[in-house]
Amino acid sequence: MIRHTVVFKLKHAAGSEAELDFLRAAQKLATDIPVVKNFEALRQTSKKNNYDFGLSMEFASEEDYQTYNEHLLHVQFVETRWIPEVADFIEIDYKPYTEA
Repeated sequence: MIRHTVVFKLKHAAGSEAELDFLRAAQKLATDIPVVKNFEALRQTSKKNNYDFGLSMEFASEEDYQTYNEHLLHVQFVETRWIPEVADFIEIDYKPYTEA
């Protein structure tokens, strides 16, 4: 299992229709790509950083994660929404920890 997470700050004004539209588009992307599991859009609450939102999703395998990354809808979302609308972000991908 791979858990893909990203925290980010949008260029849009807080509470704006543009902000809401972006989050809805991210939700639709996760719904439209079948390998995405357990998708969540999250509002960041910590005062320890300057990010406003997070996205979290899981993939059953590395192959499913690659399928998502290369999927035409994901590529289009990155090019037409993510790059122009996201001011800053950090992406972290996890696998369950197991002792060797």
